[in-house]
Amino acid sequence: MSSVRPSDSQANADAATAVVPRHPRFVRITHWVTTLAVFALFVSGLEIVLSHPRFYWGEVGNVNTTPLFTIPLPSSRATVPTGYSFVLADQNGWSRFLHFQSAWLVLAAGLVYVLLGLRSGHFRHHLVPGRADRRWHAWRATILDHMRFSPAAFGATSSYNALQRVSYLIVVFVLFPLLIWTGLAMAPAVTAVLPATATLLGGRQSARTFHLLVTIALVGFTIVHVTMVSLAGFPARVRAMLGATPETPR
Repeated sequence: MSSVRPSDSQANADAATAVVPRHPRFVRITHWVTTLAVFALFVSGLEIVLSHPRFYWGEVGNVNTTPLFTIPLPSSRATVPTGYSFVLADQNGWSRFLHFQSAWLVLAAGLVYVLLGLRSGHFRHHLVPGRADRRWHAWRATILDHMRFSPAAFGATSSYNALQRVSYLIVVFVLFPLLIWTGLAMAPAVTAVLPATATLLGGRQSARTFHLLVTIALVGFTIVHVTMVSLAGFPARVRAMLGATPETPR
């Protein structure tokens, strides 16, 4: 006769069929904190750009310097030549304050995410592509799936496909570190102590130009990310990021 009591069998069955949220709690919390902070960075960053929509290369750049390129936008400063016959309202005060505060929030959330991600094995289990996914034919199939908007491109409900994994790794370990580095390289208080922060990038104006280019890359990623989430089922994906467990098939 079996020594397992009915209550024990039921407990084992419940444990086997138990479902857990798709995303760990630290992933969900840092995701929404970062989302809020990045939105504030984009809004305040646009206001900062409007104060001087000209970009330079090197250490120094001003209205008397030939720009590397100019964003065709009106400025909030009458001294900046933009080709427009009007000047926007100056919002430079609150935008800079919000930008700096949001940047520290992103940095804090990013550190928590990376540290807990390394400790829990989140990156190894959920973001680093498997050996089979790193082969060329697998990459080719994944890229074609995305180009065709096939169901496989949206990822499974319990995991990410290879292209998603690599995209997230690039954002976490390349774009965000570059965003923080270039932002710090524009701060006189930082470059006074660590001048290499700016000089390695070619100067403070070069850092500002790099900062814009990285921001454009992040905006592009955000647009693609939100679009793919919408096509995959926006309500379900948002609920998953809020902690909902996958529905049990009926």
